[in-house]
Amino acid sequence: MNVDAAVAAVAAIAGLCTGVFAMLAFRWSERDHAKPTRTSLHTDAVLPPGVDTVLSVLRSSAVVLDEADAVVKASSAAYALGLVRGGKLAVEPMMQMARDTRRDGEIRQVELDLPRRGTGRGDALAVSARVAPLGSRLVLLLVEDLTEARRIEAVRRDFVANVSHELKTPVGALSLLSEAVMDASDDPEAVERFAGRMQNEATRLTNLVQELIDLSRVQNDDPLEDAEPVRVDELVAEAIDRCRQQAGTKQITMAAGGTADLHVWGNRGQLAAALGNLVENAVNYSPARTRVGISGRRVTAPGGDLIEIAVTDQGIGISEKDRDRVFERFYRVDPARSRATGGTGLGLAIVKHVAASHGGEVTVWSAEGQGSTFTLRLPEAGAVRDRERPADLDTAEGLDDEDRPYETFNEPLPAHPAPEVLP
Repeated sequence: MNVDAAVAAVAAIAGLCTGVFAMLAFRWSERDHAKPTRTSLHTDAVLPPGVDTVLSVLRSSAVVLDEADAVVKASSAAYALGLVRGGKLAVEPMMQMARDTRRDGEIRQVELDLPRRGTGRGDALAVSARVAPLGSRLVLLLVEDLTEARRIEAVRRDFVANVSHELKTPVGALSLLSEAVMDASDDPEAVERFAGRMQNEATRLTNLVQELIDLSRVQNDDPLEDAEPVRVDELVAEAIDRCRQQAGTKQITMAAGGTADLHVWGNRGQLAAALGNLVENAVNYSPARTRVGISGRRVTAPGGDLIEIAVTDQGIGISEKDRDRVFERFYRVDPARSRATGGTGLGLAIVKHVAASHGGEVTVWSAEGQGSTFTLRLPEAGAVRDRERPADLDTAEGLDDEDRPYETFNEPLPAHPAPEVLP
């Protein structure tokens, strides 16, 4: 009997302990649940009403800091720029600005150059940071990326400086030559010599102004407004005719080849100017008694067939360090040679803009002493592809379009409707 009573007493005590522990655990859980966690401290509830909505529509990167310098709210752009990492503001100058603003309530703004992280490049990220108090405990940081605006401004400054220099040179030459003509009024031979040089400088000035107008037009105009199917054969024939005199003077052979009956869609005038610039450059930078080839072909691409027009010369070639810069405005591989040939440094920039505005691109292959190949790649006019074309138009002399040589024109070019122009 005593044993049963003891067992019952032990069971009662165990049940009581279990109940007490369960009650304590429940209370503990409730208290932890009510306690603010790290996540809850950074929810939108701590922000003043309406602030979250305003921050979501701002173009600037936004960061809200509390009194402990912890990030309460940060936009995705702030993370993308690397401003916030691990829940903290990662830029020390901005952190110091936030602390100063929290102390005295004064709005501060500064422009900073931040290193790009993870790109391996040495260029900096230009930003404008503005800090203002947000209520009594929070600080708002707005950061605007100025990198692209800085780049565009630098391009504009360089362009204005280059234009000023390029215009100043022929204008100054004309002024000096006019004085020389006046001083040599009694010497007919000197007058004739100076007048010829004045004519050359005037032509150079006219070409520069015209190319500036062309560059401005291709940048501002929409080529699709006056777009039409344009025959590549006609563009090639027009480019050859444009350079006939220069090629004849240097005894340069211009030959056209490739696939016939190709069409591109775009503004005929702009396309003719772009191809004409490529052919003119090939003639100007080729030695005498060499060859310039223009060839077109159709290539297959994921977004639709493309037309490639390649202009190949046997000239001096372009070094690797200059290859990526030849499409910049006023950039010249050899300034002295460019001035001798009358080049303005804008021809390839115009080609680049025309190609881009037509949904295409221009690329260059070159090797010093071996010549260059500039390839203009444009979308094909789809409307003229509906009819089936003969198979022999895609091949010539046993070569498919994919196998046709583009880098050199050492082999004879296939027949083409545009006639070969011989000086």
